[in-house]
Amino acid sequence: MSYTVNAAVLREIDQPMRVEQIQLSEPGDEELLVEIEAAGVCHSDLHYLRGGLRAPLPLVPGHEGAGRVIAVGSRTSGAISVGDRVALLWRPNCGRCVQCMSGASVMCTSAAVQARTGGLIDGSIRMSDENGPIHHLMGVSCFSEKVVVHERSVVPVPEDISAEVAAIAGCAVITGVGVTRNVIGGCLGDPVVVLGAGGVGLAAVMGARLAGARPLIAVDIDDGKLELATRLGATATINSRDRDVVEAVLELTGGGAAWVIEAIGRPDTLRDAVQMLRPRGTAVAVGLGAVGQTFEIPINELVQRQKRVVGSLYGSSTPAIDLPVIFELYRSGELPLDELIGARYALEDVTVAFDALAQGAVGRSVIVPEGVNP
Repeated sequence: MSYTVNAAVLREIDQPMRVEQIQLSEPGDEELLVEIEAAGVCHSDLHYLRGGLRAPLPLVPGHEGAGRVIAVGSRTSGAISVGDRVALLWRPNCGRCVQCMSGASVMCTSAAVQARTGGLIDGSIRMSDENGPIHHLMGVSCFSEKVVVHERSVVPVPEDISAEVAAIAGCAVITGVGVTRNVIGGCLGDPVVVLGAGGVGLAAVMGARLAGARPLIAVDIDDGKLELATRLGATATINSRDRDVVEAVLELTGGGAAWVIEAIGRPDTLRDAVQMLRPRGTAVAVGLGAVGQTFEIPINELVQRQKRVVGSLYGSSTPAIDLPVIFELYRSGELPLDELIGARYALEDVTVAFDALAQGAVGRSVIVPEGVNP
């Protein structure tokens, strides 16, 4: 059995996605069929569209989504049932590899299988057209009316959480909040800087506010984004078009930040991140760059001032633990995630949404398939 669905298909790098009718196979033994209710518009997808990151083509992009389960495979664990609402995860966990068993499920080796094959957690592909297979992006591909995903690529979502909030929570929010929760930990009274006020950076601002950072400085080149960062908890903002950002941070912090979260993925901003640290400070690289990009660090900056640079993928999170916490913080009003949501687009306007993202859209835009009421 197969399903005919509308999906945004990328066939060539630097060419527009086109919404096409494709075939979606029924879910395999440990898989779920999910009807998409909302999908976030993320810069990582833009990297794939432009070729900065690579995946097998043709493919259906979209890795930040939420929906309702409408069918389950014959050998699922029983943890997820038909009718359940779920957030989709682009980093599943097999539960068996060394990384999973050591508590670092975000580094699960199954991600390499997905990346290499353009398939699901076991390399299988569930999408096709008359010309052959259409690949999955990171095991999700949620720019589609329906998707097939492995059951380990979802986390349950309570009924009172909107689809839009659930979608962005599964990538932007867990990445940004996860950095403060899982990498920084306690920073009460410590100066924290967030470079980049996109979806991930704004989530990091919210997380750092909850952790007690002071001052909490947001940096961007867009005043609209900086205004939103202020509403979400930043105590100071810097437009790096107007000021030397390193000089401004050193002045505002009295000598440097304890933590700098780089949520952009650019060599120049990572260099700035190291320079604006105080002695023994840490720069956390969160934003993805193009494959092969590097940046230079003065050796003596690390040695003489004992600075550190660390990376954090997906907020260094364990989604089954972190997402329920995020949902509870949202319910209590501690994480005002509704404010993070920007423009809404129909699936047929997905290219318009990415054009707006490339031009600096404020907040996290979402794709809402036709007929779905988020």
